[in-house]
Amino acid sequence: MDNITQLAAALGKHLLQARAQVSTAESCTGGGIAEAITRIAGSSAWFEAGYVTYSNRQKTCQLGVDGELFGRVGAVSREVVEAMARGAQVNSCARFSVAVSGVAGPDGGSAQKPVGTVWICWGVDEQLITERFQFTGDRDAVRRQTVKSALEGLIRLTCGEIPNRG
Repeated sequence: MDNITQLAAALGKHLLQARAQVSTAESCTGGGIAEAITRIAGSSAWFEAGYVTYSNRQKTCQLGVDGELFGRVGAVSREVVEAMARGAQVNSCARFSVAVSGVAGPDGGSAQKPVGTVWICWGVDEQLITERFQFTGDRDAVRRQTVKSALEGLIRLTCGEIPNRG
């Protein structure tokens, strides 16, 4: 069992103990977090929904992200992932959520948001915790690191901790 699968299994164990469910809102990972979660047999007991909202239009349509945010702060931003996380919780009625948006590469980076820039937001009840990451490597590496960090943060959150690197 690889590390991501182990993390997904651990998350499931914690969510079952909490009698809670999680939903995902994904952009740069293209559903990778939801896929990792649903590798685990019995995940239907704790996984509520996964939203793959790669385009800004779908972030607005599916998750209720204010369309004006994209012009103001861009899709790869604290404000957008927070709106995505909240939208996933509201639409699915899940207690926990995670949202990701980033620049996986190899193109699309800028001086302010270079390739590897990823925002992750974790939600529980009314609380949102958001962090900016700067991952290294190729597109696949950035996406895998994002999935891993998203799952690790959810595990910490289900244990009552604030999900951050430090």
